[in-house]
Amino acid sequence: MAENPIRFGILGCADIARKLSRAINIAPGAVIHAVGSRSQEKATLFASDNSFPAGAKAYGTYEAVLDDPDVDVAYIPLPTSLHVRWAVLAAQKKKHILLEKPVALNVKELDLILQACQENGVQFMDATMWMHNPRTAKMREFLDDPRRFGQLNTVHSVFTLAAKSDFLNNNIRVKPDLDALGALGDVGWYCTRAVLWTANYELPKTVIASKKPVINEAGVILGCGASLYWEDGKVGSFHCSFLSNLTSDITALGTKGNLHVNDFVIPFEEEKGSFTVASGSGFKELMTGCEPAPSEHIVTTEFPQEVSMVMEISRLVAAVKSGSKPEKKWPIYSRKTQLVLDAIKASIDNGFEEVEVGN
Repeated sequence: MAENPIRFGILGCADIARKLSRAINIAPGAVIHAVGSRSQEKATLFASDNSFPAGAKAYGTYEAVLDDPDVDVAYIPLPTSLHVRWAVLAAQKKKHILLEKPVALNVKELDLILQACQENGVQFMDATMWMHNPRTAKMREFLDDPRRFGQLNTVHSVFTLAAKSDFLNNNIRVKPDLDALGALGDVGWYCTRAVLWTANYELPKTVIASKKPVINEAGVILGCGASLYWEDGKVGSFHCSFLSNLTSDITALGTKGNLHVNDFVIPFEEEKGSFTVASGSGFKELMTGCEPAPSEHIVTTEFPQEVSMVMEISRLVAAVKSGSKPEKKWPIYSRKTQLVLDAIKASIDNGFEEVEVGN
């Protein structure tokens, strides 16, 4: 363990917190210091079941985690409807923030969180894990190569999973009072981020939600899609759903090449991930194939992507503690993603009209 590790406090015992607990335990320079739940018993059991280090605290309230002077980072995997309350309080308590997605129900809520972070000089980052995978950086290199990829024309993203009946009836993601954005906020967050990432975070001018989204009896989205339009002619699209077989794809088409990855959210293997690219392709004689053929690129990694995420925020927090300013790109990425989600939700609510993306 590092001499002065960054100490994490976890608010809540959600399933995703188990994954992050493992990541913090593995990450050099990080350590789990505390977990808080609505009951002491649940927090203690969570700490025991997830191999918390000796001396880690288990609290019966979320407030106790934020009041602990030894906690550097608050990891917040609570339902989205609770984010603004607890993230703002965490910032006011001078805790750096790793916030699960979707980060808020709308950009107004997110702005309250980001304002609190700015006023208190704390680092903000959302927990979109695939952003920290070394494969993502390698794909970026290809997209930024004018000789191999050219200019982006079109990008399409898909993230779907076939949820079981218990999930569709009882999970927080289908409850309007907990995660009112449903699939749009959950799996749709990844799709929206993928489209924006491919476009180098240039916001589209307008969006149009696809007609006939699947909505449950409580009014929560279970499946939907949208198209995104840029002023220079670029087009993006995505589909997200809790009702289809597991798929997580990005397809990016450029003037000179294309890129495809079919497990972008969570790689099929922790220690490596692949993507395929093609440049200058055309049909062979009599259209019998493609030449040159697409090539597969395999990127290995020392750590799972969630560990890399923990390492990155730990590095940034250590820098702030040493006198640096918080890194600004992460809150910018979160806010742009939220802006697009807000516009898509407005398009759905307004009869699938074209909606301008805010700023």
